[in-house]
Amino acid sequence: MSIPLRSVIVLVVGSLAISSSCYAEDTVLKTLTTFRGEFVDIRPGQDGFPSEFQMGSESGSAAERPVHQVRVTRPFQISKYEVWQDLYEAVMGNNPSRWKGPRNSAEQMTWKDAVTFCQKATELMRNHKLIAANETIRLPTEAEWEYCCRAGTQTAFSFGDQAQRPGEQAPKASLLDEYAWHTGNAAGNDPAVGVLKPNPWGLYDVHGYLREYCLDEWNKDYKAASSDAHVPAKGDKDVHSIRGGSWRDSFVELRSAARQGFRDTAVSDAVGFRCVLIAEKVDE
Repeated sequence: MSIPLRSVIVLVVGSLAISSSCYAEDTVLKTLTTFRGEFVDIRPGQDGFPSEFQMGSESGSAAERPVHQVRVTRPFQISKYEVWQDLYEAVMGNNPSRWKGPRNSAEQMTWKDAVTFCQKATELMRNHKLIAANETIRLPTEAEWEYCCRAGTQTAFSFGDQAQRPGEQAPKASLLDEYAWHTGNAAGNDPAVGVLKPNPWGLYDVHGYLREYCLDEWNKDYKAASSDAHVPAKGDKDVHSIRGGSWRDSFVELRSAARQGFRDTAVSDAVGFRCVLIAEKVDE
């Protein structure tokens, strides 16, 4: 029995569509599996991880004061890299970034887009059994972010107090160059995540590359700050905190304590995010 040519074409086209869909799903699973393997365990009060720290800086801007004690009471994980572009596209179905590259940090998304990414990634990773049903992917709070950036240090940067060697003039900052992309060394570079040195806890690009979204609503100072690291601040509902500085910033803005506010509807090729993975708290 012969099959009409038209039916053969329909069958072939249909087969290609199914194959393409399966390949996309396989790619998403592979990408999410890679992402899952890139989280660092943070265990406050154990294995050298402090259970509290001093947040802010008395020598920085008014936004960084007053310095206050913060308790970190819950174990969690944080991604060692900023969310990279192939990962963002696998979850969101698009890549808004200006500076394209599969392992380059994703940028030019709004704060709400970053939150949506976390929600979708949570659902996908639960469905694929990559995380437990009670585990959630989300943005870090400001306190969680600074705690992880500092990595047990109280210096201006996670590697020490100085970004420059003696005699250097801004924007040159050769000590910082080993750890961060900033306005003094970013020209002509279009890097993947994790090219430079990590901080003491194995986190890359916490200083520079992209400013990173946090959960907290923006406050101009810490006068009403919580002492609980896991509670995001309430403040201006249309503006959220960004941390870490970027390739567009001078080295002063890359300090561990430096912070800015960023409007929820805005986008920038110097703003991205990294994720926290945390188990939902069970009421006792």
